[in-house]
Amino acid sequence: MKDLDIGEVSEQTGLSAATLRYYEAKQLISPSGRKGLRRLYDPSVLQMLSLILLGKKAGFSLDEIRVFVCPGGESDIPAEALLSKADEIDQRITELTALRDGLRHVAQCSAPSHASCPKFQRMTKIALARLGQGASQDMQKKRRTK
Repeated sequence: MKDLDIGEVSEQTGLSAATLRYYEAKQLISPSGRKGLRRLYDPSVLQMLSLILLGKKAGFSLDEIRVFVCPGGESDIPAEALLSKADEIDQRITELTALRDGLRHVAQCSAPSHASCPKFQRMTKIALARLGQGASQDMQKKRRTK
């Protein structure tokens, strides 16, 4: 199969040319050559891009993906990393399910306004507490990196 130019890769994957160039800068993919000013890619880049997109969807950072995925599309992801990410996804599912159920309740609540709905008030308190936790964790990370 012939090499694909950046436009063909963009068209087949739905990723913009700028995203492909960004992935190249992050050393996730590399062109096989050029045709004029256009980058050319081996067709195997499509497999690599599918692994990158799957990794991003699972919540891995591009830096983690770069470590886990070898050139040519082979992956070597430690089982611990997969299990940890699965646990994070389970937690997120639990949180989103509770949020969805809360929103449905508030939409049908007989309270005169959303703000006066007791469930909505609990949801906003939980959200505020989590915002505070996130800010606290960010501060701890900054202290550790100094």
